Amino acid sequence: MTHSPDPAIDDAGFATLSVASILSESATRHPDRIALHFMGGTTTYRELWDQTRAYAGALRARGIGRGDRVGMLIPNVPDFARVYFAALSLGAIVVPVHLLFKADEIAFVLRDSGADLLVAAAPLLTEAAPAAAQAGVPLLTVLLPADAGVDLPRLEAEASIAAPIARHEPVGPLDAATILYTSGTTGTPKGAVGSHLSIVEQIHCTLIDAFDLRADDIVFGGLPLFHTFGQTAVMNIAFRVGASVILLPRFDADEALALMTRLDATVFTAVPTMYVGMLEAARRSADRPPLRYAVSGGAALPVAVLEAFCEAFGAQVHEGYGLTETAPTVSSNPLHEPIRPGTVGRALWGVDVAIADPETEDRVELVEDGLGEIVVRGHNLLKGYLGRPDASSAAVVDGWFRTGDLGTYVDGILTIVDRKKDMIVRSGYNVYPTEVEAVLARHPGIAVAAVFGVADDMRGQEVHAAVVPHEDVELDADEVVAFVRDRIAAYKYPRVVHIVPTLPLGSSGKVLKRSLVEQFTPVS
Repeated sequence: MTHSPDPAIDDAGFATLSVASILSESATRHPDRIALHFMGGTTTYRELWDQTRAYAGALRARGIGRGDRVGMLIPNVPDFARVYFAALSLGAIVVPVHLLFKADEIAFVLRDSGADLLVAAAPLLTEAAPAAAQAGVPLLTVLLPADAGVDLPRLEAEASIAAPIARHEPVGPLDAATILYTSGTTGTPKGAVGSHLSIVEQIHCTLIDAFDLRADDIVFGGLPLFHTFGQTAVMNIAFRVGASVILLPRFDADEALALMTRLDATVFTAVPTMYVGMLEAARRSADRPPLRYAVSGGAALPVAVLEAFCEAFGAQVHEGYGLTETAPTVSSNPLHEPIRPGTVGRALWGVDVAIADPETEDRVELVEDGLGEIVVRGHNLLKGYLGRPDASSAAVVDGWFRTGDLGTYVDGILTIVDRKKDMIVRSGYNVYPTEVEAVLARHPGIAVAAVFGVADDMRGQEVHAAVVPHEDVELDADEVVAFVRDRIAAYKYPRVVHIVPTLPLGSSGKVLKRSLVEQFTPVS
């Protein structure tokens, strides 16, 4: 049967949904609650929304409106929230930029995203100013002192004379809210476009089914806010319930521990390297915050680290899994169930997870049992990669997003084995770095470890490990090799161990294994 076109069926309809409502609603419902702790000061929800409305008025006076793209190069300071929600409240799209990017990289993001404006914090102007000039994008600053002697426009000054907006602009649920650039490990970074629906629905599903976040909670916000994990799993979810966020511009474990203890932090959300840092800080200090629970994501958390954190801080760690393209959470170990260490728990409500044959590229061929590529569909998926229909069609096949991660999905519980591209093939055998890292994490002298493959003429790839010793511990590489050899299959243990002072980290706290491969690949 065929039907005549009808707007009530075929058009987008009249429903509206904006991420900006996360802040505006809490300003109405929780006006006097503290939204942000920063540098010894506090900002209430009423104050933050009033400041945001003023910023939005200044952006509107510059012509920013629905569908425009606003680049942001701002660290974890209150101005991140002000600019983020100001742009969204106008119906514009926010484009947070990686804080460690250099001028050429920033310029690429500005050009690729079609940015109409860049708002940059004063400490980052050394790279931001030439990038904006190179891309031909107007530059607006925050945190630049009025007497700095720098001839650049200041958003604070423009906001002080602009008429603040009265309320946020209505946008459609599927309208674009964010353009978040992937890390570029497989080539040129791609802009993943996220919708208002995917962000808001993610928050609601997490609050209902995964985490008991309350208005009186105080959440540690050390994750970079330009990254999807910090934006949604810390800032947006806390703001939705009227909780408080502790902002720390740059993660330092000792400072974080002292700050969390002084401010009575109740929730710790972080990546594995931060957990390792907190354990090291706990060895140096008796300070302990009153944590109710902790959340880990971004990379696999070794079970030994999970157990050690629970013992040191008296808080259970709930590990989850997600990606930039999935807004970000796919699954988590819920607060209301016993955790399953070594797994990333259950899929969020409305998110469908399955395992597919990783070798079949042109279609998604689901497998019922065993190891395969994790594929995802649901309300949390990206709209697509900006200007890259080829990349979008390669990533979303038959309606499933191909994550590139290998895992198992048994009885509704998802377990990550490794990144498909991180897997090491040694003498024809598959070696999963996370499995070897879990063994290294149980060595009493090792603080953190990363396992990676280096090209080898005889074996195809050889297993290498870079390990960071605990403070005041001297490690012997041969002893570390022997420790792992005694606890794992012969083809898996690292034949080469590098003892290093630190591991190379991305700004989100992930170990940059490609940097280790480059560093320790012999020059031929």
